[in-house]
Amino acid sequence: MTTPLSEYASHPCFGMASRQTVGRLHLPVAPRANAMIRFGNGKAQSEPAMMPEEAVGWMEQTLGEGVEVGIVGISGPGDPMAVPEPTIRTLRMVRDKHPDISLCLTTIGLGADLYAPELAELGVSHVTLLVDAVTPAVAETLYAWIRPGRKTVPLGDSAKVLVEEQAKAVAAFKQAGITVKINTTVYPGYNADHVEDIASAMAGLGADIMAVVPYWPGEDEDEFPAKPDMELLAEVRDKAARHISLMPAWEECGEGLVGRKTPDAKEAATMALPKPTKDRPNVAAVSSNGMDVDLHLGHAVKILVYGPREDGLNCLLETREAPEPGSGSSRWETLAELLSDCFVLLTASAGQNPREILSRSGLNVMITDGEISSTVDVLYGGGRKGKKCKK
Repeated sequence: MTTPLSEYASHPCFGMASRQTVGRLHLPVAPRANAMIRFGNGKAQSEPAMMPEEAVGWMEQTLGEGVEVGIVGISGPGDPMAVPEPTIRTLRMVRDKHPDISLCLTTIGLGADLYAPELAELGVSHVTLLVDAVTPAVAETLYAWIRPGRKTVPLGDSAKVLVEEQAKAVAAFKQAGITVKINTTVYPGYNADHVEDIASAMAGLGADIMAVVPYWPGEDEDEFPAKPDMELLAEVRDKAARHISLMPAWEECGEGLVGRKTPDAKEAATMALPKPTKDRPNVAAVSSNGMDVDLHLGHAVKILVYGPREDGLNCLLETREAPEPGSGSSRWETLAELLSDCFVLLTASAGQNPREILSRSGLNVMITDGEISSTVDVLYGGGRKGKKCKK
């Protein structure tokens, strides 16, 4: 027996009326994909993930502009559960700052069952699970690759793991008291006649509701499935509805999203400027000429440290030797210790790993290409007119 859709009408993501009034904001903090559909709309993410601190800063800026946000979700650019730490950290920061905002995430489900209790403790209201197959044979026809861990696994083996892990995820989320929505994309010729099996299996595991999503081919994809026609979609929906409540009609998840276009790393770093604190009063910068922020962080051999002097002027205080390259993550952990008195590091570019390690240590990494002195001046609120720092 299925649950009437009316029981979900008040839910901020399932109720159609509330969708028109409740703003949703997706924070792109998931750095890695763990699977890829063979077809064009399933390509791995091309945009880099934001650091949790950057994403929350973007959220705060959006809220500061008077935009009403009722739901914050994590759905990309990779899978939120492929690298759970930034997902959990982001959700915790949002929950601490805004206890009344609803939290959600979208995942393929690999390894997600292990984090169900923690997500429930954070107050995640619902999880959308992307389920396009419930048998390894069908999954194998849909995916280009599936990576349950760090290493590549043969597709036949990883497809079996995916099906098993998705079932475990549904059961774990339901046991934790989290609402589970299933999103199934219909690929004509591949899984269209399998959707009823998905609906039946997911309902049997306790999933609450299902969205049937049409595959939308991109340009120059003649060799891939065609977009399902209305007749096929209606037939698929009718069969699925015998087992589980369905969303009234598929609507793109982006509808109702609020705020500006998702910023890139440079935009994110400058939208919500970090501020000095008692323990971290200084600014660090990397530069080839001592005047401009023009170096990739990995190429820096010296770090310029700026901060307030006794007379209150913000000036170059000292130059510090950067850790030697070649030591992997420990290099950035050493740099974090070296700059423990700095609240921000200015660089023209930086990789995902150093940004993650430094951000987690409390050091904001700001991607910029501006003049050091003017950028430092802005970070300290404009400085003192008429006074210049003398070397």
